[in-house]
Amino acid sequence: MAFLDNSGDIILDAVLTDTGRMRLAKGDGSFKIVKFALGDDEINYGLYDKTNTGGSAFYDLEIMQTPVLEAFTNNASSMKSKLISISRNNLLYLPVIKVNNISRGASNFAVQSMVVNGYILAVDRDTERFFTENASLTYNGSLISANGILNGFSTTTGLEIRTDQGIDNSAIPPSTVLDPDLKETQYLVEIDNRFGSVVDPNGNVVATPSYIDDDNIATYYFSQGVDISYVSDIETVVDNTISNNVAQVLAGARGTKLMFKIKSSIDVSTTSYLFTELGTNITSNFGGATGYSDVRSILTSVRVTGVTTGNYVDIPLLLVKKIS
Repeated sequence: MAFLDNSGDIILDAVLTDTGRMRLAKGDGSFKIVKFALGDDEINYGLYDKTNTGGSAFYDLEIMQTPVLEAFTNNASSMKSKLISISRNNLLYLPVIKVNNISRGASNFAVQSMVVNGYILAVDRDTERFFTENASLTYNGSLISANGILNGFSTTTGLEIRTDQGIDNSAIPPSTVLDPDLKETQYLVEIDNRFGSVVDPNGNVVATPSYIDDDNIATYYFSQGVDISYVSDIETVVDNTISNNVAQVLAGARGTKLMFKIKSSIDVSTTSYLFTELGTNITSNFGGATGYSDVRSILTSVRVTGVTTGNYVDIPLLLVKKIS
């Protein structure tokens, strides 16, 4: 939906997204608009100029004259930054969502030369063994550690992805209780359904997506108190000593954490078709291993969004398959 300013007349341009049209097409009376969101993706607030010689009425003139995007139906491209309403005006800091890559006491992001601030997903058993049985395996000269590798086949073992939500500023001490209206209790997780699905942190139960859109993006919905294995409060901090912060990535007050694993899809675990069509051959980048001739990868991402604040984080994910 978009407001268009046309020669003094305000026009409301509203269209349904692809998902909305799919639900409307069911024709069973279940289609109801019960919620809506507002966004300001096209606005650059850096244009606010409080030094304008014309006075305060001109400080935000460039912002007000910024063209507004027309409504478009691709839900994967629209509403990247959602606006929120908070009635209080005494807030100094707003919460964020960050990937906790030190929850087990050591950095577990993948090698930077493979995927920056993200993870490697080994999509089948042979690929998992490729990484675990070659202790001296390198990529572009950097030693590969198991810390940044997710098991997409043997999901009951290995790492999970964890995101932490709260205030990332030490001015609000970690022992402070996060205000209820700033605390996330519900999360959306979006992933390309062609590549994998979300699994509980123990790797036993595959979650059911709320819906899968026409772009094959599966959306999962997790709530605190309902999906207890996924969403829970971050561990209580007794005081603010370093020992209590060793497994935390947030400097201030903490809210909730979301933990999950990813199970590789049949399309990537049993065949190499998608790797051939969409991927890149990375065989020549490896060193310190023998017995392989073709290793391919697909770069994608997983998005975690907090329902209350609209904050989100995109987590880079490199699918890797040892083909031969």
